Amino acid sequence: MFEPFSRLGDKRIDDETFLQTLGALLDPSEGSVALRYCGLANAAALLWWYLPDLNWAGFYLRDDDGDIPILRLGPFQGLPACTSIPFGKGVCGTAASTGLPQVVADVHAFAGHISCDSASRSELVVPIFLGGDPRPGGAIGDPSQAVVGVIDLDSPLAGRFEVDDASFVERVANVLGEKLFPYQSAS
Repeated sequence: MFEPFSRLGDKRIDDETFLQTLGALLDPSEGSVALRYCGLANAAALLWWYLPDLNWAGFYLRDDDGDIPILRLGPFQGLPACTSIPFGKGVCGTAASTGLPQVVADVHAFAGHISCDSASRSELVVPIFLGGDPRPGGAIGDPSQAVVGVIDLDSPLAGRFEVDDASFVERVANVLGEKLFPYQSAS
């Protein structure tokens, strides 16, 4: 059973404790879809519990069944959401296609924003990479090819997310990529 950790009020220490707790909640998936979903469900709940002022916290996962990769709804906390988002569309699709975090202070000012909850005013989306690394072995290339999904956080407060939030959520994405989407060895 999960026992919430005590927040000390020092963001650096609390964030480290969060990452340790997250890592302990994740069983390496070794390719198992069920274990990935269990881990992502716990991660969504932990993000929802830890980060203040959210109205949605969850994941969209890459589906290459078609000409353009699609993000499909994964585990989340919040109201029901859009079930598919093409790469390059909306905040989530932009993060996936560029391989870059998207910090949006006002979703109404983001061209092409896809609204699933009309109460959302700001959004932070961070890509999750295969093995936690956008460029395996330092290879130069298109980081979107290594995107396996995105972390999507919404808030009813305009300007809720800052660069520090993006840096923290990138660390969360790295843990998820390493544990749940590891490189598969060719044996």
